[in-house]
Amino acid sequence: MDDLLLTLSDRIAPRHTALLVVDMQNDFCGSGGYIERAMKRDASPCGKVADSVGQLVALARRASTSVLWLRANYEPAGLPMSMRSRLVEHGITDGCCIPGSWGYDWYSVNPNPGEPVIDKRSYDGFVGTPLEETLRTNRVRTIVFAGVQTNICVEATLRHAHALGFYCVVAEDCVASHTQPAHEATLSTVRFVLGDVVPLAKLAELWASGATRQATT
Repeated sequence: MDDLLLTLSDRIAPRHTALLVVDMQNDFCGSGGYIERAMKRDASPCGKVADSVGQLVALARRASTSVLWLRANYEPAGLPMSMRSRLVEHGITDGCCIPGSWGYDWYSVNPNPGEPVIDKRSYDGFVGTPLEETLRTNRVRTIVFAGVQTNICVEATLRHAHALGFYCVVAEDCVASHTQPAHEATLSTVRFVLGDVVPLAKLAELWASGATRQATT
């Protein structure tokens, strides 16, 4: 049995940690995307975290922390009935993150060649995807979450990860939602029972020291 990881520095050691970037796509983060066009919400909070997410991705790469990308593909025919019925109920007919569209494309940040990109068809990035297999194959024990929306896809995927036994860390200033109270509620719940909520600067400090330790051993 693996030893318990009882400190943050142990939990986010680069050798067994993956950064999971969630849904940094135009439809969720861009002006005029699905969030603004169909949901009538302000997407600017999500766009604003793109720079921080980019910094976090760069830090992870320098520390040899695995970087994985979740990408929404919400073609209506592939959605769970529960999602489709909710959209019909609210009279939403606009497509979201349809492959080949501007809305499906990355917003401001992009995967490097070789970094896994996993398309998902629901809010939870584990359902119907190879995400768990990819993480297990790479001997990942801890997932650092970044991206959008904090209270929907980030939270849904994080809760599943927690149930599967992964340590969960939210990069506090690298997640966002179009609804600030819901964003704060998710962070509060994670702090209380589901994992760690850590600022980018603290992650940078710990990853830098972790990379240094690995290089000297």
